[in-house]
Amino acid sequence: MAAKSSWAAFPHDAKGFAYAGDALKKAWPKLHAGDAEPYPDPKRAAALIAAAGKAAPKGLDGDGLAAELQDAWRAFHHGDFKAAFDASEMLGPVGASIAVKALGIHATYLVDDDAEKLKRFEQAAKLAEAAIKALPDEANSHYRHAFALGRYSQGLSIAKALKAGIAGKVRTSLDKALELAPKHAEAHTAMALYHAEIIGKVGAMIGGLTYGAKAAEADKHIKAALKLTPDSPIAHIEHGNVLMLLHGDKQEDAAAAAYEKAAKLKPVDAMEALDAAYAQSQLE
Repeated sequence: MAAKSSWAAFPHDAKGFAYAGDALKKAWPKLHAGDAEPYPDPKRAAALIAAAGKAAPKGLDGDGLAAELQDAWRAFHHGDFKAAFDASEMLGPVGASIAVKALGIHATYLVDDDAEKLKRFEQAAKLAEAAIKALPDEANSHYRHAFALGRYSQGLSIAKALKAGIAGKVRTSLDKALELAPKHAEAHTAMALYHAEIIGKVGAMIGGLTYGAKAAEADKHIKAALKLTPDSPIAHIEHGNVLMLLHGDKQEDAAAAAYEKAAKLKPVDAMEALDAAYAQSQLE
């Protein structure tokens, strides 16, 4: 269980990412431009409790849940990923959006051991599955599932990932997320990667026939993500990755330019700081 494993601390200066009190709400549109997460005010929290039914956390009303969710998000944005995960996991499916994101972003950048990474992405996918059951109308129930499974599959051999049918599950969850939230930038980014990674691994013909993967779709979705979140480091990083997967060395300069753009952007929270630092490290 990730909660019992060691959690490496956020390695950068988090001073500008505190978002105490009303600062969180004010910064919310910027902080969540990528994942389209609604701000958890008491009305939203009450709606989540009603929608989750038996899966809702016991003993909390809309005000109480709103306060818990806001604090967990504050911890996430500040880079206190373990605190964010612990607080949100206790809330069950209504906290899964934060729990999966905290677990997944921390594992992506701050867990070195490959087996431990896989274990955490697997755990994140299970949390997201529970959220899909309890909150099927939430775009992020489906997006977080695709995110966790996608990261999990990147840690396996491609043959294993394809044999396990992970690609189909990722695609289904992304289709649903985009159906519920057509302007979900990170879901567009993930969909672009879905098409590009399959073509990059099995070729355009088999990729198209077996998985419905198309280079034009990858291009369309990454353009949508960049239009929706031009200031998001991850959109530019994945743009670079999509170019390399589809075109290889022919687009190396354009991919490097996309990484340079990501490295120069001013991060709004700990996650974006990790994204930008990663982009910088790939250029060195």
